[in-house]
Amino acid sequence: MDNAGFSEKPQNKPSSSGPDIPEALRDTPDAAPKKVSIRPLYLIIGGVVGVLLIAVASGFLFFVVTPKKTKDSQPSPASSTPATPSKSGNSATSKDNTVLGHFPYSEAPESELQPISSDRRLRMRKAAAQKFIEMAAAARNAGVALVPVSAFRSIKEQEQLFFTVGAQRNQTPAQRAAVSAPPGHSEHHTGYALDVGDGTVPATNLTTNFEKTKAYQWLQANAARFSFEISFPNNNAQGVSYEPWHWRFVGDRDSLETFYKARNLKPAQISQQEESGSGGR
Repeated sequence: MDNAGFSEKPQNKPSSSGPDIPEALRDTPDAAPKKVSIRPLYLIIGGVVGVLLIAVASGFLFFVVTPKKTKDSQPSPASSTPATPSKSGNSATSKDNTVLGHFPYSEAPESELQPISSDRRLRMRKAAAQKFIEMAAAARNAGVALVPVSAFRSIKEQEQLFFTVGAQRNQTPAQRAAVSAPPGHSEHHTGYALDVGDGTVPATNLTTNFEKTKAYQWLQANAARFSFEISFPNNNAQGVSYEPWHWRFVGDRDSLETFYKARNLKPAQISQQEESGSGGR
């Protein structure tokens, strides 16, 4: 059969987009970018910022809490132990630095000492020496013989008096301390203290019988005028044995501070302690 003139209707090829997709949609370019969610991005940025904030806050707290070290600051072993306050509230005086009940005293310098005896062997600090000489002269005018028995005593001399004599008498340190102060703890070291006797009755020297002499009675009535006071009166607050022969000078700032500073003692409670017993402490 002749197919001339036969017109065959062209067949439409199926679209690559699929035959069931409407034409309008097939003609719309699908190259438009897909919409990307920014939520994960926010989370990432938020996490980074949070880490930075934590780091900054930690550094600030470390700076605030950590104490600064200066060039002069050095660790001290004692700094970890708080000072124990004393009863008076002053931590500087809380430490008990007494030995067998005796307070420590510094030794007077040689340049400050002046003779008070005719043989120049007995000496006191200049201010105390001058006042004692005046006092002895006043007593002499009243018919009383005040004589110095012992005055300044070095720490080395006190060592012999305490240890050597103690061994000779078979005394323990505690027993010896009842009559003589340990080295470095005698009022005699200061150059302000002395033992006084009555020249008319030397047998009473360094004994409690001295209280029965004219010398003692005169001292009781007149010593304060020359800035002297008895160190250990009977029943003294410190509990030191009675020594009517032991007197000390308290007529200037140094002597007053030597015996009273940081001890909260009143003049009527003469309590220092250290010399008590035969030989004077």
